[in-house]
Amino acid sequence: MRNTLLLVDGSSYIYRAFYALPDIRNIDNFPVGALYGTINMLRKLYKNYQATYIACIFDAKGKTFRNILYPAYKATRKKMPYNLILQIKLIHTAVRAIGWPILIMKGVEADDVIGTLAKQAIIKYNLKVIISTNDKDMAQLVNNKIILINNNKIYDRTAVISKFGVSPEKIVDYFSLIGDVSDNLPGVKKIGPKTAIKLLNQYHSLEGIIKNSNKIKGVIGENLRFSLNWLPKIKKLLTIKTDCNLTENIVSIPESLIIQPKDEKLLIKLLNQYKLKEKFLY
Repeated sequence: MRNTLLLVDGSSYIYRAFYALPDIRNIDNFPVGALYGTINMLRKLYKNYQATYIACIFDAKGKTFRNILYPAYKATRKKMPYNLILQIKLIHTAVRAIGWPILIMKGVEADDVIGTLAKQAIIKYNLKVIISTNDKDMAQLVNNKIILINNNKIYDRTAVISKFGVSPEKIVDYFSLIGDVSDNLPGVKKIGPKTAIKLLNQYHSLEGIIKNSNKIKGVIGENLRFSLNWLPKIKKLLTIKTDCNLTENIVSIPESLIIQPKDEKLLIKLLNQYKLKEKFLY
Protein backbone atom coordinates (compact mmCIF):
# COMPACT_ATOMS: atom_id res chain seq x y z
CA MET A 1 0.00 0.00 0.00
CA ARG A 2 1.62 3.20 -1.19
CA ASN A 3 1.78 6.30 1.00
CA THR A 4 0.94 4.22 4.05
CA LEU A 5 2.65 3.79 7.41
CA LEU A 6 2.12 0.41 9.08
CA LEU A 7 2.70 0.47 12.84
CA VAL A 8 2.76 -2.65 14.99
CA ASP A 9 2.23 -2.77 18.74
CA GLY A 10 5.10 -5.19 19.23
CA SER A 11 4.47 -5.72 22.92
CA SER A 12 0.89 -6.86 22.28
CA TYR A 13 2.17 -9.17 19.51
CA ILE A 14 4.64 -10.82 21.90
CA TYR A 15 1.99 -11.54 24.52
CA ARG A 16 -0.50 -12.69 21.93
CA ALA A 17 2.05 -15.10 20.44
CA PHE A 18 3.11 -16.39 23.85
CA TYR A 19 -0.39 -17.23 25.03
CA ALA A 20 -1.84 -18.33 21.68
CA LEU A 21 0.76 -20.99 20.99
CA PRO A 22 1.74 -24.07 23.00
CA ASP A 23 4.99 -24.06 24.95
CA ILE A 24 7.26 -24.62 21.95
CA ARG A 25 10.89 -25.39 22.80
CA ASN A 26 14.04 -26.18 20.87
CA ILE A 27 16.06 -29.35 21.39
CA ASP A 28 17.87 -27.65 24.31
CA ASN A 29 14.49 -27.02 26.01
CA PHE A 30 14.75 -23.25 25.43
CA PRO A 31 11.33 -21.60 24.90
CA VAL A 32 10.85 -20.21 21.37
CA GLY A 33 7.05 -20.13 20.91
CA ALA A 34 6.68 -16.36 21.30
CA LEU A 35 9.55 -15.87 18.84
CA TYR A 36 7.95 -18.07 16.17
CA GLY A 37 4.52 -16.52 16.71
CA THR A 38 5.69 -12.92 16.59
CA ILE A 39 7.82 -13.38 13.47
CA ASN A 40 5.06 -15.29 11.67
CA MET A 41 2.49 -12.58 12.46
CA LEU A 42 4.79 -9.81 11.24
CA ARG A 43 5.55 -11.63 8.01
CA LYS A 44 1.86 -12.29 7.36
CA LEU A 45 0.94 -8.69 8.17
CA TYR A 46 3.50 -7.25 5.76
CA LYS A 47 2.49 -9.72 3.06
CA ASN A 48 -1.13 -8.57 3.39
CA TYR A 49 -0.47 -4.80 3.45
CA GLN A 50 3.03 -4.13 2.04
CA ALA A 51 3.05 -0.56 3.31
CA THR A 52 5.62 1.97 2.12
CA TYR A 53 6.79 2.56 5.69
CA ILE A 54 6.74 0.17 8.64
CA ALA A 55 7.79 0.02 12.29
CA CYS A 56 7.42 -2.37 15.20
CA ILE A 57 7.23 -0.60 18.57
CA PHE A 58 7.97 -2.27 21.90
CA ASP A 59 7.55 -1.10 25.49
CA ALA A 60 10.80 -0.21 27.23
CA LYS A 61 11.77 -1.56 30.64
CA GLY A 62 11.00 0.56 33.67
CA LYS A 63 8.37 3.02 34.76
CA THR A 64 6.64 5.59 32.59
CA PHE A 65 5.18 9.01 33.35
CA ARG A 66 1.87 7.25 34.08
CA ASN A 67 3.41 5.31 36.98
CA ILE A 68 4.69 8.59 38.40
CA LEU A 69 1.29 10.25 38.01
CA TYR A 70 -0.54 7.25 39.49
CA PRO A 71 1.66 4.65 41.25
CA ALA A 72 -1.12 2.02 41.15
CA TYR A 73 -1.19 2.14 37.34
CA LYS A 74 -1.18 -1.46 36.04
CA ALA A 75 -0.27 -2.62 39.56
CA THR A 76 -2.65 -5.58 39.39
CA ARG A 77 -1.12 -7.06 36.26
CA LYS A 78 0.79 -10.29 36.60
CA LYS A 79 4.52 -10.17 36.06
CA MET A 80 5.79 -11.21 32.66
CA PRO A 81 6.25 -15.02 32.63
CA TYR A 82 9.88 -16.06 32.94
CA ASN A 83 9.70 -18.13 29.76
CA LEU A 84 8.65 -15.00 27.89
CA ILE A 85 11.34 -12.83 29.50
CA LEU A 86 13.91 -15.27 28.12
CA GLN A 87 12.71 -14.55 24.57
CA ILE A 88 12.42 -10.75 24.57
CA LYS A 89 15.93 -9.81 23.40
CA LEU A 90 15.89 -12.67 20.91
CA ILE A 91 12.58 -11.42 19.48
CA HIS A 92 13.91 -7.86 19.14
CA THR A 93 16.97 -9.14 17.30
CA ALA A 94 14.91 -11.38 15.03
CA VAL A 95 12.43 -8.62 14.16
CA ARG A 96 15.31 -6.41 13.04
CA ALA A 97 16.83 -9.32 11.12
CA ILE A 98 13.69 -9.81 9.00
CA GLY A 99 13.85 -6.14 8.04
CA TRP A 100 11.51 -4.35 10.44
CA PRO A 101 12.71 -1.09 12.02
CA ILE A 102 11.99 -1.21 15.75
CA LEU A 103 11.52 1.57 18.28
CA ILE A 104 11.83 1.36 22.07
CA MET A 105 11.54 4.57 24.09
CA LYS A 106 11.96 4.90 27.85
CA GLY A 107 9.55 6.90 29.98
CA VAL A 108 6.53 6.35 27.75
CA GLU A 109 4.60 3.35 26.45
CA ALA A 110 4.60 1.85 22.98
CA ASP A 111 1.14 3.39 22.56
CA ASP A 112 2.59 6.88 22.92
CA VAL A 113 5.30 6.27 20.33
CA ILE A 114 2.67 4.87 17.97
CA GLY A 115 0.41 7.86 18.59
CA THR A 116 3.26 10.27 17.89
CA LEU A 117 4.31 8.50 14.68
CA ALA A 118 0.70 8.33 13.49
CA LYS A 119 0.21 12.06 14.03
CA GLN A 120 3.47 12.91 12.26
CA ALA A 121 2.55 10.63 9.38
CA ILE A 122 -0.78 12.27 8.61
CA ILE A 123 0.15 15.89 9.36
CA LYS A 124 3.74 16.12 8.16
CA TYR A 125 3.81 13.54 5.37
CA ASN A 126 0.15 13.17 4.35
CA LEU A 127 0.27 9.41 4.83
CA LYS A 128 -2.44 6.92 5.70
CA VAL A 129 -1.78 4.92 8.86
CA ILE A 130 -2.58 1.33 9.79
CA ILE A 131 -2.05 0.32 13.42
CA SER A 132 -2.00 -3.38 14.28
CA THR A 133 -2.83 -3.91 17.95
CA ASN A 134 -5.27 -5.58 20.32
CA ASP A 135 -5.25 -2.56 22.66
CA LYS A 136 -8.74 -1.05 22.84
CA ASP A 137 -7.32 2.30 24.01
CA MET A 138 -5.88 2.79 20.51
CA ALA A 139 -9.41 3.42 19.22
CA GLN A 140 -8.95 7.03 20.31
CA LEU A 141 -6.46 7.50 17.45
CA VAL A 142 -8.84 6.48 14.67
CA ASN A 143 -9.84 9.13 12.14
CA ASN A 144 -10.29 9.42 8.38
CA LYS A 145 -6.60 8.56 7.83
CA ILE A 146 -5.91 6.15 10.71
CA ILE A 147 -7.40 2.67 11.06
CA LEU A 148 -6.78 -0.17 13.49
CA ILE A 149 -6.38 -3.86 12.77
CA ASN A 150 -7.26 -6.18 15.63
CA ASN A 151 -7.27 -9.93 15.01
CA ASN A 152 -7.87 -9.33 11.29
CA LYS A 153 -10.83 -7.04 12.00
CA ILE A 154 -10.51 -3.51 10.65
CA TYR A 155 -11.65 -0.62 12.81
CA ASP A 156 -12.35 2.61 11.00
CA ARG A 157 -14.47 5.39 12.47
CA THR A 158 -17.74 3.57 11.75
CA ALA A 159 -16.50 0.32 13.29
CA VAL A 160 -15.34 2.10 16.45
CA ILE A 161 -18.76 3.70 16.90
CA SER A 162 -20.43 0.34 16.27
CA LYS A 163 -18.26 -1.41 18.89
CA PHE A 164 -18.20 1.20 21.66
CA GLY A 165 -21.24 3.36 20.97
CA VAL A 166 -19.15 6.55 20.86
CA SER A 167 -16.90 8.19 18.28
CA PRO A 168 -13.08 7.89 18.49
CA GLU A 169 -12.92 11.45 19.84
CA LYS A 170 -14.94 10.35 22.87
CA ILE A 171 -13.17 7.06 23.58
CA VAL A 172 -10.95 8.55 26.31
CA ASP A 173 -13.98 10.17 27.99
CA TYR A 174 -15.88 6.88 27.71
CA PHE A 175 -13.17 4.85 29.45
CA SER A 176 -12.63 7.63 31.99
CA LEU A 177 -16.22 7.06 33.10
CA ILE A 178 -16.34 3.24 33.03
CA GLY A 179 -12.69 2.67 34.00
CA ASP A 180 -10.13 0.25 32.62
CA VAL A 181 -9.69 -2.84 34.76
CA SER A 182 -6.69 -4.09 32.77
CA ASP A 183 -4.76 -0.92 33.68
CA ASN A 184 -6.12 -0.84 37.26
CA LEU A 185 -7.93 2.43 36.58
CA PRO A 186 -11.27 2.62 38.40
CA GLY A 187 -14.16 4.41 36.75
CA VAL A 188 -17.15 6.03 38.38
CA LYS A 189 -19.13 3.55 40.47
CA LYS A 190 -22.40 2.40 38.90
CA ILE A 191 -21.47 3.84 35.50
CA GLY A 192 -21.25 1.15 32.86
CA PRO A 193 -21.08 1.41 29.07
CA LYS A 194 -24.77 2.25 28.55
CA THR A 195 -24.79 5.02 31.16
CA ALA A 196 -21.50 6.41 29.89
CA ILE A 197 -22.85 6.58 26.33
CA LYS A 198 -26.04 8.25 27.55
CA LEU A 199 -24.12 10.88 29.53
CA LEU A 200 -21.72 11.59 26.67
CA ASN A 201 -24.60 11.97 24.23
CA GLN A 202 -26.32 14.37 26.59
CA TYR A 203 -23.34 16.47 27.72
CA HIS A 204 -20.99 15.84 24.73
CA SER A 205 -17.74 15.35 26.68
CA LEU A 206 -16.25 14.45 30.05
CA GLU A 207 -15.74 18.15 30.71
CA GLY A 208 -19.41 18.77 29.94
CA ILE A 209 -20.42 16.02 32.36
CA ILE A 210 -18.16 17.44 35.09
CA LYS A 211 -19.53 20.94 34.51
CA ASN A 212 -23.12 19.71 34.79
CA SER A 213 -22.57 17.11 37.51
CA ASN A 214 -24.86 19.01 39.92
CA LYS A 215 -27.74 18.49 37.48
CA ILE A 216 -27.33 14.72 37.38
CA LYS A 217 -29.66 13.09 39.89
CA GLY A 218 -29.61 9.92 41.92
CA VAL A 219 -26.73 7.57 42.73
CA ILE A 220 -25.04 8.30 39.40
CA GLY A 221 -24.91 12.00 40.17
CA GLU A 222 -23.60 11.37 43.68
CA ASN A 223 -20.88 9.05 42.42
CA LEU A 224 -19.89 11.51 39.70
CA ARG A 225 -19.53 14.34 42.18
CA PHE A 226 -17.50 12.06 44.45
CA SER A 227 -15.15 11.36 41.52
CA LEU A 228 -14.65 14.94 40.32
CA ASN A 229 -11.01 15.09 41.45
CA TRP A 230 -10.21 11.71 39.90
CA LEU A 231 -11.76 12.18 36.46
CA PRO A 232 -9.18 14.66 35.07
CA LYS A 233 -6.38 12.35 36.25
CA ILE A 234 -7.81 9.18 34.72
CA LYS A 235 -8.36 11.06 31.47
CA LYS A 236 -4.69 12.07 31.41
CA LEU A 237 -3.65 8.48 32.14
CA LEU A 238 -5.81 7.14 29.33
CA THR A 239 -4.83 9.73 26.74
CA ILE A 240 -2.19 8.51 24.30
CA LYS A 241 0.59 11.02 23.82
CA THR A 242 1.14 12.29 20.29
CA ASP A 243 4.06 14.60 21.00
CA CYS A 244 6.94 12.32 22.05
CA ASN A 245 10.40 13.55 21.11
CA LEU A 246 11.61 10.87 18.72
CA THR A 247 14.73 12.65 17.49
CA GLU A 248 17.00 10.14 19.23
CA ASN A 249 15.05 7.22 17.73
CA ILE A 250 14.55 8.16 14.09
CA VAL A 251 15.65 10.80 11.59
CA SER A 252 12.25 10.93 9.91
CA ILE A 253 9.52 8.52 8.85
CA PRO A 254 10.60 8.46 5.18
CA GLU A 255 14.28 8.04 6.05
CA SER A 256 14.10 5.65 9.00
CA LEU A 257 10.94 3.55 8.68
CA ILE A 258 11.42 1.71 5.40
CA ILE A 259 11.68 -2.06 5.31
CA GLN A 260 15.30 -3.17 5.41
CA PRO A 261 16.95 -6.00 3.48
CA LYS A 262 16.67 -9.29 5.34
CA ASP A 263 19.85 -9.98 7.31
CA GLU A 264 20.46 -13.55 6.16
CA LYS A 265 23.70 -13.93 8.12
CA LEU A 266 22.06 -12.88 11.38
CA LEU A 267 19.04 -15.10 10.78
CA ILE A 268 21.33 -18.10 10.13
CA LYS A 269 23.29 -17.24 13.27
CA LEU A 270 20.07 -17.17 15.32
CA LEU A 271 18.90 -20.39 13.70
CA ASN A 272 22.12 -22.18 14.65
CA GLN A 273 22.55 -20.57 18.07
CA TYR A 274 18.99 -21.30 19.20
CA LYS A 275 18.55 -24.47 17.11
CA LEU A 276 15.48 -23.11 15.36
CA LYS A 277 13.53 -24.78 12.58
CA GLU A 278 14.67 -23.89 9.07
CA LYS A 279 11.29 -22.33 8.25
CA PHE A 280 12.33 -19.50 10.59
CA LEU A 281 14.47 -18.17 7.71
CA TYR A 282 11.53 -17.69 5.33
